[in-house]
Amino acid sequence: MDLKLLHDWNVTPQEAVALQNSLRERLVLRAPSGLRVSRVAGADISTERGNDTGYGAFVVLDAESLAPVSQQGAEAPLGFPYVPGLLSFRELPVLAAAWMRLESAPDLLVFDGQGTAHPRRMGIACHGGLLFGVPSIGCAKSLLVGSHGPLGEERGATAEIRHRGEVIGMAVRTRRGVSPVYVSPGHLMDLPTAVEWVLRLSPRYREPETTRHAHRLVNVLRRQAHGGLQGDVCGQWGRAWSP
Repeated sequence: MDLKLLHDWNVTPQEAVALQNSLRERLVLRAPSGLRVSRVAGADISTERGNDTGYGAFVVLDAESLAPVSQQGAEAPLGFPYVPGLLSFRELPVLAAAWMRLESAPDLLVFDGQGTAHPRRMGIACHGGLLFGVPSIGCAKSLLVGSHGPLGEERGATAEIRHRGEVIGMAVRTRRGVSPVYVSPGHLMDLPTAVEWVLRLSPRYREPETTRHAHRLVNVLRRQAHGGLQGDVCGQWGRAWSP
């Protein structure tokens, strides 16, 4: 799969902040008219403290059955330091390597991270949506910025996340009595559509099935690279991965 070359990845943190401010102007915070989703992908990264290699993967699901239909993973050097708010510069080069191995683009991407619920409104789901040119959603397990009011205990309960007087996302209860996830648009996406899809993709667990499958795969890839797992880690779905 192709991707859009937005900028050089060899930048300083100060340059990365400037790039986020510039790229934010290119975001489209509305879903395409008549958006139809038949394939939805989850994206995730696995890293280790003290290790300069990252493992990234996409797992593509059928949007109706939520069954995995394809997956690809890759490893790549982590060339950017760990800086909160700038994680896309550390993680997207790894995901880009996996993206290039996909045979066809999904209709929707869900990132395990922030979209507009970010201090500069430019989380990994925004950056990644621009890079891959696909409607994207950020679904994070914790807040990066902002706060929200009371949230009902029932599945589907929501509360606006506000930061500096602006609604930047939504706290969403995907399972009764379980901590919410934090949903925000990435690119080619609006907040109501993002919330709708996260709930649709989370029929049983707190996290969307896209995230659960991608998280499982990247950890398997990391263990395989360290010699802890032998054989075809993608054999269940008929796709081999090799570091």
